[in-house]
Amino acid sequence: MAVIPVLDANAVLAAVSPAEAIERTRLAFERHAGGEWAMPPKVYLDSPPNGDFRAMPARGDGFALLKWVTSFPRNSQRGLPVVTGALLLSDAGTGELRAIMDCASITSLRTGAAAAVSAQVLAADGATSVGLIGCGVNGAWAARCVAAAGYGPGVCADARPEQAEALAAELGWRAGDRGEAAAQDLVVTVTPAQQPVVLASDLRPGQHLAVLGADARGKAEVELAALERCRLFCDEWQQAAGGGELSGGLAAGVVNRDDVTQIGDVIAGRSEGRRSQEEITLFDSTGLAIQDLAIAIAVYDAWREGRVEGQTAAL
Repeated sequence: MAVIPVLDANAVLAAVSPAEAIERTRLAFERHAGGEWAMPPKVYLDSPPNGDFRAMPARGDGFALLKWVTSFPRNSQRGLPVVTGALLLSDAGTGELRAIMDCASITSLRTGAAAAVSAQVLAADGATSVGLIGCGVNGAWAARCVAAAGYGPGVCADARPEQAEALAAELGWRAGDRGEAAAQDLVVTVTPAQQPVVLASDLRPGQHLAVLGADARGKAEVELAALERCRLFCDEWQQAAGGGELSGGLAAGVVNRDDVTQIGDVIAGRSEGRRSQEEITLFDSTGLAIQDLAIAIAVYDAWREGRVEGQTAAL
């Protein structure tokens, strides 16, 4: 009978700092671009009218992973988490289950880390100020990660002022409105994506946008006219085209495959990143299973080394 560690959110967050999450996420993008890590397409199972379930597999560095995660936007009105689920980490050589982990905390870390990586790779030289639109759980971790990457100070904006004020106080930033946040050097959006929060009139030369909220078909945080003014990047084209920020532009005919570069190809040196200091760059992050795998391996390493503790289950 196998004894499997069960690592909760506290263990995950104790095991992996924002700085390590950034490093691991960057490596995941690079290894996937190089064909070293495999990732079949994400599977969606709708649960109308409340939300959806997602199954996300990946394999790399001797491990295989399956993440079973939810997105139930209405849960916040019920006092329940929007994102919940479990992550299974297995040995890719034997198929043995190695660990069970909380997936909401891993989602938060890799989401925030992706924003930070995109800024490191694509932001203009000298970019410092941050505008965060959406200060919920994942927005807060995005802010912590971009701060860990050396960006800031920033402006926190949210429809719930108390959320923005609390996060701003934690980071030494300030709370402001949507327009103030959208005017910064680095703009990070982490909203339910029910309506655009970045408008064409907000944009100025040299900005970098990391848009994280549109994770399913029909969601959009960026006005189409604004999208047309940006040089476009994504985490993975097939997933982004199927339900990310860029999918709306694709459906409207203002975006096509040749317009979009995968960030892993830039990191690996196969594709060009920012071309000028005046260019406006946009990174569409839909959240990849390879990112989850990178964080999960780091958590498992920390558990094996005795740096974090977890419960065990006999299966």
